[in-house]
Amino acid sequence: MDQAQTSEKFHLVEGDLLDEKTLNQGMVGHDFVFHLAANADVRFGTDHPRRDLEQNTIATYNVLEAMRCNGIRKIAFASTGSVYGDASVIPTPEKAPFPVQTSLYAASKLAGEGLIGAYCEGFDFQSWIFRFVSILGERYTHGHVFDFYRKLKQDSTRLEVLGNGKQRKSYLYIQDCIDAMLIALEKSEDSVNIFNLGVDGFCEVNDSIGWICNELEVTPVLEYSGGDRGWIGDNPFIFLDTKKIQSLGWNPKFSIQDGVIKTVTYLKENEWVFNSGKK
Repeated sequence: MDQAQTSEKFHLVEGDLLDEKTLNQGMVGHDFVFHLAANADVRFGTDHPRRDLEQNTIATYNVLEAMRCNGIRKIAFASTGSVYGDASVIPTPEKAPFPVQTSLYAASKLAGEGLIGAYCEGFDFQSWIFRFVSILGERYTHGHVFDFYRKLKQDSTRLEVLGNGKQRKSYLYIQDCIDAMLIALEKSEDSVNIFNLGVDGFCEVNDSIGWICNELEVTPVLEYSGGDRGWIGDNPFIFLDTKKIQSLGWNPKFSIQDGVIKTVTYLKENEWVFNSGKK
């Protein structure tokens, strides 16, 4: 943030996407919107179901309306691979059939995708919708690496693991994610452009635990809660087909293991994030 503020082209507006007046004022004079804001707390979605509706779906509607009022017609949207639910096709392509949604987070993101598509049709918008796997790397303040690191800071002798540790997940390093988005914006020109973003592979939760513990030089006893998923809405196997974005010339530079290690390194150097009010 400090580096960005030195640029003449950077202007920070502090506000809430549910505050329509501030949102409208913040968009004056712009021609492209990157809508990356959301409540990403999938695990606790059933504890506060309205939060996903407001912070994901309604917030997306507010963004689209502010764009329309300001004559902005282009949007990049952070969706999620979770919209595929318990996918019937692995690896899962963009045109895979949608199953029943398994989390309120995914349902709210899918609703956002629907709104964006409708604005593209009704108001001549152009959109780039990115269905991410989980993102790793610098400035990471939630998710499994963050949670495991925090638990091990409190007690390095034991680690509670939700599920059986055999859940298979795919992850993507943040810079690879940004590079993919920029390539898609440059090389795809449809009205609605949908891309899966991820690496060509996956790991077990147990693999990730091993990399984290190795970096922290700890050997905790692993205590599993049991079952094939960690919480309501957790998909035990996420692996996206990324041939579409790769066809544009993009390939990730970092593996899942690289991303986990880079995240642990960042957390080791920035332990203040554990005291910043993040859950």
